[in-house]
Amino acid sequence: MLSSVANTASSGGFFEAVTNAFSVLTMGTNMVRLLGGLWTTVWIALVSVFFSIVLGFFFGMLMILKNRVVKVICRIYLEFMRIMPQMVLLFLAYYGLTRMFNISLSGEAASILVFTLWGTAEMGDLVRGALESVPKHQYESGRAIGLTERQIFFYIIIPQTLRSLIPLSMNLITRMIKTTSLVVFVGVIEVVKIGQQIIEANRLTVPTASIAVYFVIFMMYFFVCWILSLAARFIERKQK
Repeated sequence: MLSSVANTASSGGFFEAVTNAFSVLTMGTNMVRLLGGLWTTVWIALVSVFFSIVLGFFFGMLMILKNRVVKVICRIYLEFMRIMPQMVLLFLAYYGLTRMFNISLSGEAASILVFTLWGTAEMGDLVRGALESVPKHQYESGRAIGLTERQIFFYIIIPQTLRSLIPLSMNLITRMIKTTSLVVFVGVIEVVKIGQQIIEANRLTVPTASIAVYFVIFMMYFFVCWILSLAARFIERKQK
């Protein structure tokens, strides 16, 4: 009986601690601040994704050129972006470029620059793979009906490339959104930074605030990435 009472007390204490933790989110404008931080994260990711898609498409076309020098340069750039951690690139852009060229670069601008360079490399490789996956007889069929090389590329190859590229790009976009959490290290006030501020402000009154704050941040990231996952599945079903 004593153990039952102890278990009930400990269970009640646990739920009370969780309730107190989540009460932090209702204090003042904490939830609104977290949503604002999420928008900063999504905004940086969306701008980076836009430039990555545009530049990555041209980069992918460069990668399939038969010029050996161009291929080597593209491969070096791709491998450099894949090997170098994004956090190191952020530090190089935010601290290195500003001191080397004596320019004023905000954390948001440095983040967009780094994620665009990284996304361009990854998107370019996806474009390269999609272009090379188009069967050779598609080119031959185009030539057989009298189309020029430019017409073959724009009317036959590009539509097939985009069809296979869209689901793959959704995965890259999801990775970029999750990686944007690193921008906190270059002074960007995004959702993780705001979460840390809320935890520090309530460290003495609500020691368990981190449980609720990080759980909500997790759910925010999950919700955004889940929507993208659903969109990718929808597009795949439509293509089939």
